[in-house]
Amino acid sequence: MAFCKICKAPIKGRANKVFCSTKCKNFYHKNLRSVTKKEAYSIDQILHRNRSILLEILGKTGQKIKVNRLLLEEKKFRFKYLTHFHVNSSGKMIHYLYDLAWAEFSDDEVLVLRK
Repeated sequence: MAFCKICKAPIKGRANKVFCSTKCKNFYHKNLRSVTKKEAYSIDQILHRNRSILLEILGKTGQKIKVNRLLLEEKKFRFKYLTHFHVNSSGKMIHYLYDLAWAEFSDDEVLVLRK
């Protein structure tokens, strides 16, 4: 006999049933979504802050600019948060943040790009 994942009551019906009622099923999924939503929200806030920092450095019409890494660190830019990346033909990794990008250089300089 199977037992409900939430209230541990015996389950009647199909053999692969996990919850005893719609109430228990809804409770489980609502709590699962809220935990996921909280984590996604905090990551999204970091991504948007990083994008704002890059926009501030680029300006309204700038397409690319080379800046010192310390400038980004002073503005609390978090380098490990990005939306995707690309390795170009010369082997340089381009880190993307939505429509903006940056590439790190060995001499503590960062190239900020608008794509």
